[in-house]
Amino acid sequence: MMKRPKPISGLRKFVQTHRPAIKEVVREPTAGGIVYRKNRAGGVEILLIQDSKGRWTIPKGHIEDGEAARTTAEREIREETGLQKMKVGDWLGKINFRYRRADSLVLMTTEIFLVEALGDSGKIKAEEWMKSIGWLSANEALDKIEYEDIGKLILLGLKKIRNSK
Repeated sequence: MMKRPKPISGLRKFVQTHRPAIKEVVREPTAGGIVYRKNRAGGVEILLIQDSKGRWTIPKGHIEDGEAARTTAEREIREETGLQKMKVGDWLGKINFRYRRADSLVLMTTEIFLVEALGDSGKIKAEEWMKSIGWLSANEALDKIEYEDIGKLILLGLKKIRNSK
């Protein structure tokens, strides 16, 4: 005679390993920037932040109602890095992320601008939720960046910086 599996334990295992169904799709428009400065030797440095999960990325945040993406990028860079003086330059592109938040699918679109740090760019300060923040050489930034699409926009930004001489 064959033993039948216990239905309760099988159900418990199924519930523990499967996520609840997606009940809504949420669109989140955001904006940010590839922030750069030139060091004393003339090399380009990129400002990256390390998020609470340890991933290196660029400063960015949610676009508020009625706010232009360019304005959001400047505001978020100021809030997230402490950098006060900057010049928001060319629009580099738009990237799309999607991720799950509980029973919602979040579709995030981020408008990215090339931003030159001005004034005392050494005075940066991470927000509490960040693990780290720092100026990295262009090569280091490309090595550390966690998102391929942002890496491509860093390369585009570097090309624009070189061509602006």
